[in-house]
Amino acid sequence: MENGKSVIVPEVVETTNQATPDTLFDIAVKGGATLDQLEKYLALKEKWDDQQAKKAYYVAISSFKSSPPEIEKDKKVSYKTGSGTTVYSHASLGNVTEQINSSLSKHGLSAGWITKQDGSNVTVTCRITHVMGHSEETSLTAELDTSGGKNTIQALGSTISYLERYTILALTGLATQDQDDDGKSTEEIKYISDKELSTITDMVNAKEVNLPKFLEYLKVESLEKILASDFTKAMAALRAKKTKEDKK
Repeated sequence: MENGKSVIVPEVVETTNQATPDTLFDIAVKGGATLDQLEKYLALKEKWDDQQAKKAYYVAISSFKSSPPEIEKDKKVSYKTGSGTTVYSHASLGNVTEQINSSLSKHGLSAGWITKQDGSNVTVTCRITHVMGHSEETSLTAELDTSGGKNTIQALGSTISYLERYTILALTGLATQDQDDDGKSTEEIKYISDKELSTITDMVNAKEVNLPKFLEYLKVESLEKILASDFTKAMAALRAKKTKEDKK
């Protein structure tokens, strides 16, 4: 009894092992609980809801990881550097998000990102949220990706895209097939130098070489794409033609 007014709680005590904070709150209201008592019940309910949401999240993410999507690399990147051309493949952001979000949604989960910039540093936070409200997140920070002659906007977009892909992969514990490092361990393709290109071009023009057949022989699309390792081979072929014509 409180303030001369009885509060119905015996039934609650007897059924506590079956009741939830929702039912306890309803019974308290019907039993004429005071505002202070209702606030305590509400706090208990909120704590209970948070715990249930967290449990539901872990169950869902565990179920998601039990049959994760396979994410194939669908984009090839190539750009010139001082020592040649950097070439690598990676899974595009669209491919990553489509595959992962499609699978997450089956378990009541969804992903989103928050981006912040501090000077030349960009921080991207990926947050995965369950329908019951619990969410977890992870963040990655990187400097603007100015490689390949990108302008400021392109560098920003490239960095954000990179971080969005890797935060969601990190948060879900997934990896693309044959996980890449986006060019940090790249294959360097070295083409012939400008001087070597000039030498070959002069010989091709001087001897009226059948250019399509010559390129086909070297398996390249243009003279500029002749590999540095094939320079000797190209020159040998051109010299052989010259020697043959000189004998005529």
